[in-house]
Amino acid sequence: MVIHKHFCCDQQIPMEVAFNGPKKLFDRIGGLDVRVIADYDAEEFAALATTPPAIHRYGGSMAKRVQALCRYLVDEYDGDVEQIWTKDKPTAEVVLTRLKALPGYGEQKAKIFLALIGKQLGVQPYGWRKAAGDYGIKGSKRSVADVVDADSLQQVRAFKKAAKAKAD
Repeated sequence: MVIHKHFCCDQQIPMEVAFNGPKKLFDRIGGLDVRVIADYDAEEFAALATTPPAIHRYGGSMAKRVQALCRYLVDEYDGDVEQIWTKDKPTAEVVLTRLKALPGYGEQKAKIFLALIGKQLGVQPYGWRKAAGDYGIKGSKRSVADVVDADSLQQVRAFKKAAKAKAD
């Protein structure tokens, strides 16, 4: 499952730029195996991540973050990210707790990820919409969980812009 690597890079840059970062790693490493990334020499991996075009605006920091996430997935889930939502048939609250435990994931990112797997992958543990909060609302256009095409991307951007204007 590659989606977690995309999601890890979705910080402080446009979604489509962030989601291109893992493709750059794929091309440079020849795949996106969490075990390979976890075991990569940290300096060599940082060089891969920062070589122009870098995987992220903050390539060095993101390299550390991606590698920490992969190490965690190897240590806790034997490198199988899907165990986060399949191991022991968890409820959505358990899945949310597991997501929040991932390096670089907080409450909001975990809820968005839960909404994303529920809406786009059909992974819907009991209570997933409630656990995902507003991100789980059917038909909402709040986050990457709702982006399926160019039109929905623009709707999410408009929602975020309006929410930011309201907060200011």
